[in-house]
Amino acid sequence: MKRAFEGAVSALCYSFIRAHFGARAGEPGPAWNRTVGFVLAQHARMPDYLRLPFKLLTLVFVAWSNFPRLAGYRNLTPDGRWTRIERMRRSPLGPFRDLVRFYEGLSIFGFHDELARTAASPALSAPTNAQAAARTSPALGALAPVEDSEIVVIGSGPGGAITACLLAEAGHEVTLVDSGPFLTLEECQPFTREEMERKYRNGGMTAALGGTKVAYVEANCVGGGSEINAGLYHRTPENILDAWRREFQLEHADLSDMVLHFEACERDVSISHLPGTVPAASLKLHQGAQIKGWTSLEVPRWFKYSSGGAGEKQSMSRTFIPRALKAGCKLVPGVRARRLTRSRGRWVVDAERTLPDGLRSRHRLGCKTLFVCCGAIQTPALLQASGIAPFAGRTLRMHPTVKVVARFGDAINSRDMGVPVHQVKEFAPRLSFGCSISGEPHLALAMLDHPAHAHEVGEGWPHMAIYYAMITGGSGSVARLPGCRDPLVRFTLAGADMRDLAEGTRKLCELLFAAGAEALYPTVDAAAPLYHIDDLVKVDDPLPHRRTSLMTIHLFSSCPMGEDKRRCVTDSFGRVHGHDGLYIADASLLCTAPGVNPQGSIMAFARRNALHFLDRQ
Repeated sequence: MKRAFEGAVSALCYSFIRAHFGARAGEPGPAWNRTVGFVLAQHARMPDYLRLPFKLLTLVFVAWSNFPRLAGYRNLTPDGRWTRIERMRRSPLGPFRDLVRFYEGLSIFGFHDELARTAASPALSAPTNAQAAARTSPALGALAPVEDSEIVVIGSGPGGAITACLLAEAGHEVTLVDSGPFLTLEECQPFTREEMERKYRNGGMTAALGGTKVAYVEANCVGGGSEINAGLYHRTPENILDAWRREFQLEHADLSDMVLHFEACERDVSISHLPGTVPAASLKLHQGAQIKGWTSLEVPRWFKYSSGGAGEKQSMSRTFIPRALKAGCKLVPGVRARRLTRSRGRWVVDAERTLPDGLRSRHRLGCKTLFVCCGAIQTPALLQASGIAPFAGRTLRMHPTVKVVARFGDAINSRDMGVPVHQVKEFAPRLSFGCSISGEPHLALAMLDHPAHAHEVGEGWPHMAIYYAMITGGSGSVARLPGCRDPLVRFTLAGADMRDLAEGTRKLCELLFAAGAEALYPTVDAAAPLYHIDDLVKVDDPLPHRRTSLMTIHLFSSCPMGEDKRRCVTDSFGRVHGHDGLYIADASLLCTAPGVNPQGSIMAFARRNALHFLDRQ
């Protein structure tokens, strides 16, 4: 079956490369085969409960798409293969449409990377696993011993890094463990295939399942989400804090209580605005909002700028983790917590370490106090595996996001544009608008819902950018599956949520037309392109569940904090109800969707809760 599966994937990838790249692809050769290897590796990285079903579905896809011919799929002509792909793309069966999208998207992304490497240096090829390991930070290769400690912090994202730093600086013995590798910011170009492979959990192949699937990503590296996100910063809005106080009995978290923590974190990670020219794609969003009379703002980022304007991202690996290490904290990357138990007044972490040769070793790590900071998905999954906190994972929230590709008459994009910095908050928190990373491969992926217009990206990408409409609705859950390492994530969007997404899409398109857009392409399968303001009547209301492509990078609220024990996993300062010495310090604590980029909230609450813990010692 393995050989048949690899052959089927190879044939599919070759078909997508030919269809999307044409003459740019040249003749089949090493770059094509490396793309196939990338796609196969991404399949192997996806959540374990999906790998076998995906493999079987691929084989069924190839056999069924070939019916009633007896010749093997690989023996068909390229045109014959493409005809069968188109048949499956139009299939009424959702799994086959999803399968086409999976292989098509990865083939496009992988081959774009090959073209970029060739353009940079014709002799340059994708790094091997050995080469990648050789470039890993020395901290990973050091293989520090997994030993007992006074305090253990599991997870080194913003919540874990700040917690470990402050506790170590206060003189406590702290061990910080993370399941991912320790990679510097320079080791992976942002938003690239290499970053996806090395810094994302499951290679980024994760989605919340439901009537409308929501693709999401989690970091799996030291520094967590701060290493892979755009660095856009917001404080928690005052009305959101007030709602958390009323609905969850969250104590001592009014704006007056939080402002000192916001200010301290902002100093520590150098929150600042762009000192130079704002990207043109970002200005289009701002100009459209001004014409409509809507509130728009330039969102600051955790970047430190030189006098010449060059910016350095101030992620956890640049800020709090070096501070923690200087204060004596021990960092142990590549260690995944499997289960937590209580023994003789101490917490014991049953952990698994991934060694450089790929083998795994088991360890038991004891401590007096344990902070779980694994994020909104992994934290409740770990608590469930440990039989702790029955509510954990039942209240997952996120910011479901629909995208629109906009084409303008003038050039608005460039290879070094990065992430635009404007957002429109006129209708927040219910609706927010912004601009996404818009490199050529990302544009090609966003145009998968408009195959007849996908060719426009090839030469037209400098005139194109990706914009988004974000909502706060929907609810989800995280569930541990017996025998599986990866948790099952579900998310449900009601009719009202899909209507909000439809309204957000229309308002965003109004704004972009006001800014001069010539054509708009919402990420809704089979939706008509929009060329004029009058075309907005073509936007479905509500957006169709199974045809709308949604994503998010904001996950939270799976272990909300507060004094209401009927709905809160922890108390107001992160201590798990009913469990002495066990704390949570990550995005899962946020009571509901904040309607803004959540990292500012995560950092401020981590600081507040760590200082509260120290005051009680």
